[in-house]
Amino acid sequence: MSEQHKSNLSVIEQEAIAWIQKLASGHASADDIAGADRWRTQDAEHSKAYADAERVWERMSVIGRVKYGDDANFLGPLQEYGRRRAVMTRRAVLGAGVASIGAATIYGAMRPPLGLWPSLSEMRADFRTGTGEQRTIAFADDVEIALNTQTSLAVWPPTDTEDRIELVSGEAAFATLKRVSRTLAVFAADGKILSQSSRFEIRCTGGNNRVSVTCLEGQLRVESAARVAELKAGQRFSYEGSDVSAIDAVDPQAVSEWRRGIVTFHNTPLAEAVEEMNRYRPGRIILRGDALGRRLLSGRFRTDQMEQALVQIEYTFKSRVTRYPGGIVVLS
Repeated sequence: MSEQHKSNLSVIEQEAIAWIQKLASGHASADDIAGADRWRTQDAEHSKAYADAERVWERMSVIGRVKYGDDANFLGPLQEYGRRRAVMTRRAVLGAGVASIGAATIYGAMRPPLGLWPSLSEMRADFRTGTGEQRTIAFADDVEIALNTQTSLAVWPPTDTEDRIELVSGEAAFATLKRVSRTLAVFAADGKILSQSSRFEIRCTGGNNRVSVTCLEGQLRVESAARVAELKAGQRFSYEGSDVSAIDAVDPQAVSEWRRGIVTFHNTPLAEAVEEMNRYRPGRIILRGDALGRRLLSGRFRTDQMEQALVQIEYTFKSRVTRYPGGIVVLS
């Protein structure tokens, strides 16, 4: 990384890049992995810097490999981009620093374009479910957590008053109804959810940092970068950096349908529906054509029978379905 790029990054951002580089080098030891986890779980600022560095690493390495080849060095193209823009945001500068490492070094350690294997953070999580898998775990003796498909949780060191865990990605339901003296703190992207006696669900999917928090019973406190929200049963709040939603009313039964093995689409753009289907189905469904992606899908399907959804899509939209080995399906 050039000195010019370093000067635009905070110390924490530089350290996050260094940890990602070490873990993706192929030479990381068990001590290195443990050290990265200790660094990442110090607080929300370290966790966010780590997630930002990893996310930019993954995206830029995929784009650069396709555009510039295996031996590409992305620093040149990004510097040219920087000259065309008068001002680069901090996130863009972070991307330049991370992306200056060659794609060949990183590619095997991150998520490929089709999303066929988990990212570094997901692979190093303490608890993880695979595609189509759901499981329930006990945490800190009196907390029950149900993990939906493709969900990763990382345990953080506890404090004097909090048991702490991070939703790295995916969707999970938490029950803390027996808690009295200690608080459960769940970190998700750049926010924090606090609970003592409640049932709630958190969702963070789709390859971005959009987090949706739903209170099913009791009360919750959600601390995001832009706002603190107090939730009661039947309320939902979403955040992504400084972008937050209003607190809206939801049907708790509908929110929790995944726990009964059901996924429902109601006038859902097909592009969004396909992304949800890919969470439950081995392989990958690839959608070709923006017009097709904007078509609206409605239906109620079992999560273990996504092939029925494909049949409905084929007949409803008169689309062409082409199947390839490994569960790859192209809709056009």
